[in-house]
Amino acid sequence: MISIFRNFAKSKWAIGLLVLVALGLLVTGGTQTDVLGSLQAPKVVSAGDRSLSPTEFRTEMDRRLEQLQTEQGRAITYEELLSNAPLAAILKGRAEELAFFAWAWKTGIRPGDELVLRQIRSFPAFFDPVTNRFSESLYETKLGEARMTPAMLEQEIRNDYSRAHYASALVAGLRMPRVYGALYANINQQSRDGRWFLLTQQMVGTAPRPTDAQLTAFMRQNAAELRTPELRSGTLVIFRNPADQNIAISEEKIRARYEFRKDSLSLPERRSFTTLTAPTRAAAERIANALRAGQTPAAVGQAYDLQPASYDETPRSAIGDPAVAAAVFGLGVDEVSAPVQARVGFVVAKVTAVAPGREVTLEDARDEIVEELRGQEARGAIARRVEAFEAARREGKSVEDAVRQVGARLAPIPAVTREGRNREGQQTRVPLKILESMWSLTKGRANEPAALGDGDYFVVRVDDVTPAAMPALEDVRERLTAAWIGRENIRLLSARSDAVAARLRAGEDIAAVAASVGATVSRGAGLKQDQETVTRLGQGVMAGLFSGPAGTVFSQPQSQGSLAIGRVDRVAAPTAAVVADEAQQWRARLGPASGDPLFAAAVSAAAERMKATYDEELAREALGVAATPAAPGAPAGR
Repeated sequence: MISIFRNFAKSKWAIGLLVLVALGLLVTGGTQTDVLGSLQAPKVVSAGDRSLSPTEFRTEMDRRLEQLQTEQGRAITYEELLSNAPLAAILKGRAEELAFFAWAWKTGIRPGDELVLRQIRSFPAFFDPVTNRFSESLYETKLGEARMTPAMLEQEIRNDYSRAHYASALVAGLRMPRVYGALYANINQQSRDGRWFLLTQQMVGTAPRPTDAQLTAFMRQNAAELRTPELRSGTLVIFRNPADQNIAISEEKIRARYEFRKDSLSLPERRSFTTLTAPTRAAAERIANALRAGQTPAAVGQAYDLQPASYDETPRSAIGDPAVAAAVFGLGVDEVSAPVQARVGFVVAKVTAVAPGREVTLEDARDEIVEELRGQEARGAIARRVEAFEAARREGKSVEDAVRQVGARLAPIPAVTREGRNREGQQTRVPLKILESMWSLTKGRANEPAALGDGDYFVVRVDDVTPAAMPALEDVRERLTAAWIGRENIRLLSARSDAVAARLRAGEDIAAVAASVGATVSRGAGLKQDQETVTRLGQGVMAGLFSGPAGTVFSQPQSQGSLAIGRVDRVAAPTAAVVADEAQQWRARLGPASGDPLFAAAVSAAAERMKATYDEELAREALGVAATPAAPGAPAGR
């Protein structure tokens, strides 16, 4: 059989078959052979070997949304977030970032474990407030609260180092031409002479009160700012009852829970030890030998430029790395472990004390067990009320009747916007989940019981809906009148300013022009752009004097209700000897900033090299937001 295949492979028929296969691949592009590729999970962002799944992208965006809500102190929806930061721009930025990091790693820019370890151990949040030492358990707890894992944080730190090192290397040899520094120093040190006067609102007159027709037209022009948002009020059903906190717990239940949790309640064996983490196994071997020779961890750490980490009476469960925990709890007092490969680097541990475990008695744990059982009973009571409420509603009872029957409570929700603000614009404390439910219902409808967190459930009914609408003219008359007069005053002042400046440009004497409007001319000689002069003369005068060459006529806002109008009479450049030192300072200051466009170009090139792509439709599915209708002729996403 083998000889038959060997003979066929040497024949002209085998060659012809290979040619046909090659032609087939040429025509189809080989797309039909990518069976494994079609089985891969879809990615929101892909760039080389880096990618973001829908779940990872949603987690990132949830963190961004929570941070924004904390900063602004109010509920924010994804629709509002994406109205200010377009999703396509967010995805493009993440795709380019991932592409750059993928390219940097492939090129050889790979921050070592020691750098990552030092950075992690520099975060104060990971240090025990009592012992003031790095805590592995606190490290993992804090990361969990931030919806991160140790691997995610370590990857972020590596990315930060890659970005910083590449950017610093990019500009390390970059030197700006001397003319750049000279240009800035010349602008800063040159002096100018000029004349000017102030044209005020009183000189040109003020606008009269508007008519109703003018106010109505003004309202139409500013409809977006004047329209009141939709408001909704409702009734909230709360299933938690204050009496649940005082539920009596029988002695039998307390004793049964104690027997069930005795092992976990008992005080485990604890050990005091010190660890030193080295970047390589060879370095860890040398550290272990030094400790066994009698050197102190502090002396060894100083010799190898490492920071020892000490742990006092630490149970095995509190050591985050299982390999380190196994090594520590396998040693006796004053014994030193062999190098242990941990999550970051190689760890050497020395045990200094062992505290044996102790069994916790029922009386020791009584308060904790009672509190735990009461919380469990309270959650059970809430769950039973929810079930009874649903049954009552299925029987046709109203929300109020069902609440009375099951022992729940009602709380009114005053009229609020979708973001949780009341009529006065103040932020209320209505949770985001309740607001989302209210805006998913029509007037008079209530939602099904929904989880609120920590064992709580809620039902909300929409009692009234006030649609978004334009206010009546009488309700905003005074506010509109003030805004209309303000706009017209600015128009009058600007029109007179343009006419006066045109006369100056035509060659009229500035004193005569100023006198025609009742103003007085001011003069300045040898003026420089220092803070004292700006404060004394005002922003408008200084902006005008330094806006162009000699002979330039300017008109600049000086204050609310006044404009500075004048002419630049003379520009005096400084001598080279005076500005030489400052020119060098400007040159050194401008150098690093000039690297920003170079780094941006490098990121774009990496995105192209790594074939970075993103799927906006999949990203919207992950966030649960609808697609925005594209404008005619708008380009599609990448």
